[in-house]
Amino acid sequence: MSQSNKVMPRNAGSDAKAGKERKWIFMASAVGLAAAAAIAVFFWQSSGASAQSKDANAAARAAGIDADEQAAFEALIEQYILENPEIIPEAIERLRTKQAAQRINGFRSQIEVPFANASFAGNPNGDVVLVEYSDFACGFCRKSVSDVERLIAEDPNLKVVFRELPILSEASADAAAWALAAARQDKYYAFHKAMFQAPRPDKASISAAAQAAGLDLVAARAFVATPEVQRELQENVRIAQQLEFTGTPSWVVGNQIFNGAVGFDELKQAIAKAREDKAAG
Repeated sequence: MSQSNKVMPRNAGSDAKAGKERKWIFMASAVGLAAAAAIAVFFWQSSGASAQSKDANAAARAAGIDADEQAAFEALIEQYILENPEIIPEAIERLRTKQAAQRINGFRSQIEVPFANASFAGNPNGDVVLVEYSDFACGFCRKSVSDVERLIAEDPNLKVVFRELPILSEASADAAAWALAAARQDKYYAFHKAMFQAPRPDKASISAAAQAAGLDLVAARAFVATPEVQRELQENVRIAQQLEFTGTPSWVVGNQIFNGAVGFDELKQAIAKAREDKAAG
């Protein structure tokens, strides 16, 4: 006797029951996802919400869900959110994290490579890169210097890349340009630390920091006047805007973005998470 796959006759009543069960199984399993998705309503404009509603109705009909079943489904979602309101901030935070990762990935190769391959501190081959955007006129940036020094001292596998974001004054831009000149002479970090020891950037403090770092002042002045300096500073501002920084200092590590003088502990935790994420692939 030959063997073959046979199509068995189907029972209409069983099919209807199975279809009904599949609908409710689908609806129940989707409650969690739909509840999180429903949070997006807070961000929709009225016209966008109307369009999304029409799309949802069409999708429900295509899935074989009638209007009464959809109403029950929506009631379940509403009840779930009301009984578990903590999912709203959690879902929003997850969304922000995902969006931050997407933004960072678009610029990672640019921001993690130090200017002139010299505007960094720590392990040049570190397994985690912490990027700091700072302004020499920023008091919160000055406050963070000791945090960065401690992170480098305690974590031998950390690389910290510094990027200039002079947004507070013309003197900030002058100091940033000289910092890039210091990087060109492979003396960036010495200049960076000396500059933040001054109360504020001005001609005197910039000159003092340059001398303290041992710069060739003639070569530095010549480099400061080149288009390369302005291109770098303008690009830093452009990327900062794309990454939605709110000021200085701002930090990027792994898929995370932080704004402000968040402190040693928070930066350390962020570095640890970036390392874990990298290990997990």
